[in-house]
Amino acid sequence: MALYTDGKVAFVSSDTPEANAAREALISHHGDAGIENASIVVALGGDGLMLETLHRVMDRNVPVYGMNFGTIGFLMNDYNADALDVRLRAALPTRIHPLAMRVTDSDGKVSEALALNEVSLYRSSYQAAKIRIAIDGETRLEELICDGIIVATPAGSTAYNLSAHGPILPITAPLLALTPISPFRPRRWRGAILSNRANITFTTQENGKRPVSAVADNVQFDNVVEVQVHESRRHSATLLFDPGHSLDERVLIEQFRY
Repeated sequence: MALYTDGKVAFVSSDTPEANAAREALISHHGDAGIENASIVVALGGDGLMLETLHRVMDRNVPVYGMNFGTIGFLMNDYNADALDVRLRAALPTRIHPLAMRVTDSDGKVSEALALNEVSLYRSSYQAAKIRIAIDGETRLEELICDGIIVATPAGSTAYNLSAHGPILPITAPLLALTPISPFRPRRWRGAILSNRANITFTTQENGKRPVSAVADNVQFDNVVEVQVHESRRHSATLLFDPGHSLDERVLIEQFRY
């Protein structure tokens, strides 16, 4: 994999003393090409830093190799400063596609954002949200009364989606998870598994009384009245994992934990 061995490596870190110290030590040994010139980026932190870095290099064909300095580090490899060049040469790529979110707010303003993990809608007040759900233009649920709802990619299915009791999706599966957050009515509805070709439309009800926010990873829009979501095949990002530590393997392991 010559792409990963040409010396153009950039190092980024989360704002913690441990991650920053590791970054300085690695730069002193390997140098730093800078994220704009790198052919590979090494991210030292947690899953949040990984998502931030993937957004920065998306569509530039620059893979990101993460080493964990966070709490969970689902998207990261174990930290080890030894033989980094060997690990980068042996690393296996996983390409993921983001969700494209298009929101219209109560003032009629239209905004767009991309999400590698999930798009989420949340109630913004003490009032439960009321949301109509349409798939490919056909209404499937006239009214969901809830705290919110999530559309998760396979990569994001083990994040907030799993905490909300949504399904874990194999990373290569052409699927999306649609998962309600604290559903009140219909109480027994637990969500759906959709094709990654599905076009999902959420329409908020009584939005003056029941304001709703929409979030794509870490980008938030308030007072939304309509949110359209679909997987974007025009955009992609690439993660690198040590052999035996791939995202496929980690998703499989997660399903057998108890």
